[in-house]
Amino acid sequence: MAVQSNRAHRGGMAFHAGLAAEGRIAMDYERRGFTIAHTRWRGKRGEIDLIVQDGEGLIFVEVKQSQSFDRAALRVSAAQMRRISHCAEEYLGSQPRGSLTDVHFDVALVNGHGETQIIENAFGHC
Repeated sequence: MAVQSNRAHRGGMAFHAGLAAEGRIAMDYERRGFTIAHTRWRGKRGEIDLIVQDGEGLIFVEVKQSQSFDRAALRVSAAQMRRISHCAEEYLGSQPRGSLTDVHFDVALVNGHGETQIIENAFGHC
């Protein structure tokens, strides 16, 4: 029971650290003049951490938090990028311009000191 309790505690801490990282990144986008359209948007194929309004376009943001920027970046796998792309396609289906909407994908990294780094257009243009 102690092992399960410890694992649950670590999982809860990781969940809250992830929420804090997403909040920090959302504030960074807002500070730069963007509007947050959705946080933790959930579709049939998964979740997108942040959807940011960029004029007429959208930025889909994956937030990764770890002790270092390098470790956080390594946590973004090719399979995860595909899943996020599929989620974005689903989301675009609800938008007035649909797949004609100008979009790009950013990866936002938060290190163990709370510092942030944003890799713009991390997935290439869609």
